[in-house]
Amino acid sequence: MEYRIKIFIIALSINILLCMIRAVIGPSKLDRLVAINIIGTKTIVLIASVAFIIHETFFIDVVLVYALISFLSSIFVCNPD
Repeated sequence: MEYRIKIFIIALSINILLCMIRAVIGPSKLDRLVAINIIGTKTIVLIASVAFIIHETFFIDVVLVYALISFLSSIFVCNPD
């Protein structure tokens, strides 16, 4: 079971890396914003997966705070005023 989760984490990390490339190269600001939101979401899943592997529940609190910060930053970036 944990072997599959480790493969999932490696694949997710590669996907985050590809999204980082898209965020840097993205031709428009919208592409960059979407790429950064995807990175935030995938990071949340990555932290939750690591919490599952090492059987630590305090990472769930970290995930919740990270999700809240990611959501608020998206709203802040989208609102020009």
